[in-house]
Amino acid sequence: MAPRKPYPTDLTDKEWALIAPYVPAAKPGGRPEKYPKREILDAIFYIVRGGCAWRLLPHDFPPWQIVYQYFWRWRNDGTWQLMHDLLRGDVRVAAGKRRQPSAGIIDSQSVKTTEKGGSTATTSPKTSTAANGTSLSTPSGCSSR
Repeated sequence: MAPRKPYPTDLTDKEWALIAPYVPAAKPGGRPEKYPKREILDAIFYIVRGGCAWRLLPHDFPPWQIVYQYFWRWRNDGTWQLMHDLLRGDVRVAAGKRRQPSAGIIDSQSVKTTEKGGSTATTSPKTSTAANGTSLSTPSGCSSR
């Protein structure tokens, strides 16, 4: 792929150096990868940060179908969770703490209870009978350059 102008969501070289060891390598014996994993991650971070639809991914990234396939595969095989856990451990160690937290705290603001309990305590949302046109006039938040 030809070099492109960076987006604010792109990984810096330092960030890439930290995350690269946790990105799964290509499977041996398959066809060579067409797009670098860093570009795939940059595209995923663009979507996640911008909150837009996969199909709105700008054309200077790899095709949205490939980016989505990697996102989905890494979600289902636990890669995202593993990256999160390992990076969190690195941050804790750098802060002088143990790699794994030793305790968790649950307070009354974290866990809500009711006298009724269960699903009977919740109310179903009311649907409006009027047409709602706000979604048509609200910008998506994502745009290509």
